[in-house]
Amino acid sequence: MDKNDVLELFEKVAKGEIKPDEAVEKLKYKPFDELGFAMPDHHRGLRKGIGEVIYGAGKTPEQISEIAKNLSENGQKHILITRMSKDAYMYIKDKIDIEYYENAKIGIAGGIKKADTDGVILVITAGTSDIPIAEEAAMTAEFMGNNVKRLYDVGVAGIHRLFAHYKDIMDSDVIIAIAGMEGALASVVGGIAQCPVIAVPTSVGYGASFGGISALLSMLNSCASGVSVVNIDNGFGAAYMASMINHMGGK
Repeated sequence: MDKNDVLELFEKVAKGEIKPDEAVEKLKYKPFDELGFAMPDHHRGLRKGIGEVIYGAGKTPEQISEIAKNLSENGQKHILITRMSKDAYMYIKDKIDIEYYENAKIGIAGGIKKADTDGVILVITAGTSDIPIAEEAAMTAEFMGNNVKRLYDVGVAGIHRLFAHYKDIMDSDVIIAIAGMEGALASVVGGIAQCPVIAVPTSVGYGASFGGISALLSMLNSCASGVSVVNIDNGFGAAYMASMINHMGGK
């Protein structure tokens, strides 16, 4: 149940289509279920504006399927599953109407909502190897009702490629800058963009990148103003924050 569901319920009461005590019954359902291995949160959408997201890594296909089924049965129309394996998708696809985006490792039940804000989130990567994390971010942002543009392989090793898209950078409302290695892209973008920049360090790189720690520390130490940083490979977290910022104008 989300805010729109509650408003619709109130409107039906106002129109006399349902009785107030019936509305109370619908609202007082336990806000979560206990499945033994998980407790799906059915009031997440009401509190946060976005329903619960299923993190697929570490869960069995059976667990993912049961959680998704429970969310759907309790009124969550759109369900996002991140870090979902192909095996999990193959198990679930005959049980739930779901689309799978293999590069992003994302499953979506109920489809992607139409963008409900005019703002644009630009997802930029330093290299092609960063694209899987970028696609996790881009697909998550689109799922959450945002217009998304992609700009890939424009890192500092050939910085002229980035400057060729200067207008895209300046026209964006939020930017997600994704880079491994030394993570320099975020500082460069932060130095020219007039909107918030969310930096995502990736685990891409040779030995001394320490699985993304070098990029993380570089981004945390950025001298460019307006740059924030999420955890290594956390495209989902970056997109969630970008979506919240992008929707602020509609409050």
